[in-house]
Amino acid sequence: MARYVAAVDQGTTSTRCVIFDESFSVVAMDQKEHRQIYPRPGWVEHDPLEIWERTRDVIRGALDRAGVPPREIAAVGVTNQRETTVIWDRRTGRPYGPAIVWQDTRTAELCEELARDGGPDRFRDRTGLPVATYFSGPKIRWMLDHVPGLREDAWRGNALFGTVDTWLIWWLTGGPDGGVHVTDVTNASRTLLMNLHTLDWDEELLQAIGVPRAMLPRIRPSSDPAFYGSTRPDGPFGAAIPVCGDLGDQQAALVGQTCLAPGESKNTYGTGCFLLLHTGNRPVPSRKGLLTTVAYRLGESPAAYALEGSVAVAGALVQWLRDNLGLIERSAEIETLARSVEDSGGIYFVPAFSGLFAPHWNSKARGLIIGLTRYITKGHLARAVLEATAYQTREVVEAMTEDAGVGPAELKVDGGMVRNELLMQFQADILGIPVVRPAFTETTSLGAAYAAGLAAGVWPEPEGLRRHWQEDRRWTPQWDHARRDAAYRGWLKAVGRAVDWLD
Repeated sequence: MARYVAAVDQGTTSTRCVIFDESFSVVAMDQKEHRQIYPRPGWVEHDPLEIWERTRDVIRGALDRAGVPPREIAAVGVTNQRETTVIWDRRTGRPYGPAIVWQDTRTAELCEELARDGGPDRFRDRTGLPVATYFSGPKIRWMLDHVPGLREDAWRGNALFGTVDTWLIWWLTGGPDGGVHVTDVTNASRTLLMNLHTLDWDEELLQAIGVPRAMLPRIRPSSDPAFYGSTRPDGPFGAAIPVCGDLGDQQAALVGQTCLAPGESKNTYGTGCFLLLHTGNRPVPSRKGLLTTVAYRLGESPAAYALEGSVAVAGALVQWLRDNLGLIERSAEIETLARSVEDSGGIYFVPAFSGLFAPHWNSKARGLIIGLTRYITKGHLARAVLEATAYQTREVVEAMTEDAGVGPAELKVDGGMVRNELLMQFQADILGIPVVRPAFTETTSLGAAYAAGLAAGVWPEPEGLRRHWQEDRRWTPQWDHARRDAAYRGWLKAVGRAVDWLD
């Protein structure tokens, strides 16, 4: 009998494959980075074929490390960087160009054009989203407008669009030789093209943005007992295994943290920072710049929805300090450098490299460091880099509290940055609530495995997952109210200087 579940976790900077056993323990994992391509200011690209190559490599690597025969893998789940847009030729599998990454801002003029009739909230009642460069729909339109011959191929049905989950599932199930062209409701809800209420592509949205329906994948549940398809025996898994779980990375983390009831929330600290609050089986509109999104759909059950606050730059700021300034050699060294000083010395770092996401949605903002004096050292700069992530999280929590009418009593956290204990303590201090880290912090992979394992019958029902969630550490606030608010007022003042920097 098949005993294991494999999760393919394709993120903004790397791809991993994690193999879990029936007790949710990690049997093996392999991970590889891929290139970040910056051809112009504000443009961010990936090579889709490189991502597929890395995916094959990590699948084979995880299987080799686990020593697990492919026939013992019961199901495959996929989770992915959301909004990143790939368009390829169904006949050959060749991309029409680089993948346009979620951080990319080249569609700013197009978004302004779309917002002229009805403002930035023109589509919010149907999609839960503002018109912004973040989402896939404008990226598709940009490629249709700028890649010769693509529009014609799209109308003929030869050009296929997908977020990265769709791209990988298509290749895993056969590629040009019968690959299935699907996505799930969570990823579809990030395109500006899906109606939150019907959970289907919306003809009026397609017409307004200018995207042919023929190029779009079928929308399926996040956990699908009917299976999307099976991996090819001649592919990296080496056997026919059901692919039956698919979630955008932040929704996968929500499931992995077992936030399966209204009012439960989590924050993931990765390349960006993403806080989701489960709101039940109905979409809750935001008045404070948050996103209304699909949280997950398990089989034929009603979809669950969430409010989300998306921060564009979190861990990416640490990478910038490492790669662009060379102040550290490894990302983990930032905590040691930041601990060399007692505070940030009065400076703030607003990392608006690609504009500001929630709750501002200002694509004309740009990054700044403010409050500099001769006193400032690289230690203060490192500390301000970490604090920027916590301040941005507080902005999202404040907006979420106003929208939902109640704030979180505690914040579950996950992602690579939560190993930084200085950051976690500062996060608790600036929020004024406990911050809780689970025993297994890579909850994105775990959520994809949950979705696939539930669909394949490895685990019988979602609520049983809660018994396996374990707390690792809890940070409680150490600042008083006055200190907390004074520091936050300084942050808001700095953000005010960064917005609308571009004419």
